[in-house]
Amino acid sequence: MAIHDREIDWPVFGITLIALLAVSIPLGLSPERGSAIIERLYDSLTQRFGVIYLWFGLAAFTFLVGLAISRHGRVRLGLPDEAPEFSAGSWASMMFCAGVASGLLYWSAIEWAYYIDAPPFGLEAGSARAIEWAATYGIFHWGPTGWAIYGLPAVALSHAYFVRRRPVLRTSAACHGLLGARADGAPGRMIDLLFMVGLLGGAGTSLGLGTPLVAEGIARLTGLEPSFGLQTAIVLICTLIFATSVYAGLESGIKRLSNITTIAAFVILVFILVTGPTLFILRMGTNSLGLVLTEFIRMNTWTDSIGRTGFVENWTVFYWAWWISFAPFMGIFVARISRGRTLREVIFGMLGYGSAGCAIFYIVLGNYGLHLQIEGLLPVTDLLRDQGAPAAITSIVESLPLGRLVLGAFCLVAIVFLATTYDSASYTLASSATRRLPIGGHPARWHRLFWAFALGILPLSLMYIGGLKALQTASLVVSLPLLIVGVMMAVSLMRSLREDERSGM
Repeated sequence: MAIHDREIDWPVFGITLIALLAVSIPLGLSPERGSAIIERLYDSLTQRFGVIYLWFGLAAFTFLVGLAISRHGRVRLGLPDEAPEFSAGSWASMMFCAGVASGLLYWSAIEWAYYIDAPPFGLEAGSARAIEWAATYGIFHWGPTGWAIYGLPAVALSHAYFVRRRPVLRTSAACHGLLGARADGAPGRMIDLLFMVGLLGGAGTSLGLGTPLVAEGIARLTGLEPSFGLQTAIVLICTLIFATSVYAGLESGIKRLSNITTIAAFVILVFILVTGPTLFILRMGTNSLGLVLTEFIRMNTWTDSIGRTGFVENWTVFYWAWWISFAPFMGIFVARISRGRTLREVIFGMLGYGSAGCAIFYIVLGNYGLHLQIEGLLPVTDLLRDQGAPAAITSIVESLPLGRLVLGAFCLVAIVFLATTYDSASYTLASSATRRLPIGGHPARWHRLFWAFALGILPLSLMYIGGLKALQTASLVVSLPLLIVGVMMAVSLMRSLREDERSGM
């Protein structure tokens, strides 16, 4: 059931579009000045607010685990005897693909290389302990804390939509238990605007990382230059793919594309595990999982207050900001696909499926690259320093047996990973700019298509500036006000659950 144009929230739609253009156009017209401002802004914000991000991540994890094991975890999203709308496999693949994009392919292959030369905890660069932690920290950054940041708005919105029967699928709906009728007024509008701008910033980061990686791979395969023009063409191709998927709808488009992408990605990982240094991958992976389990609290609370190496600010704070900027989007999307599941199933499904899927990428793809470096088969860290991450990653993949064939498959999966995230993002942006979305309803198709194309604007501006710092800053700036929204969601959810319990719901 599609929603008609009269249901579109035109003020939210218009202000979000103006904000997008107000940021993107100046960056494109003055890239050098924009880059300098962005770098100063990032350093200032991480120094001032970095510790708050650490508190928020740990608090979100603790809150969700406590909620899942409590009596409230049995609350079903929908009617008491309603079966899940999607199978466990389809639900997990849609949730996973929406949440990771091609950023997972990018970072799982190369993140360890940054840490070897600048390790955490004051370790000696290049030492055995530095290598162990280099293979571990990425699993932590894509692990339970990050997925808990995603999970907080997911359960809050799911409860508001399916249990409280709020006829909108917008971030403000999850704050109704705290704000009351004001959630439908100006405060609610502001929350929805913060979400939409936050999603545009987070999307800009993901597409800004994934597109140069795909461009480098295509350049290796075709002999073309990995230029900004090629990157622009890739953005357009991705946009057309996810626009087609969005137009097809949730069941026909997004579910099918997510299932195909998940299977293809894991086929590549199995190929790497079987043809690569299998024993090394398994040993390092086991060691890394052990470190994450035994040092989980330390990694969540380490501030580097004495050494001041910048590791926490450049990595953990960046990651938590990235997760936060995407969190309301994931909340809306996961809520939409979670009818019939209990809060406990949603929480442990996100923490379990999400964390395990990401860990497998880091263990297999990351440790394959690490093995090449240690054994002197490929100077990955030199490639990273001299040619950049996309060149280093494509060299890692190309070193496999049937390297060019695998690289082609890798690029294809990266493109579709981008598409599965952005068709989901387009769907949720359209949902947030829709006044009323009853259960089973969908935003207008032209509305979804519009946001599919609009999502490519900011990433192109950030890629034109160039550099990782611009992408990190985009996530950080837009995530800061969303920290407050996350706290509001948690308080609102608990109030609503207690009210439901008293009323016998």
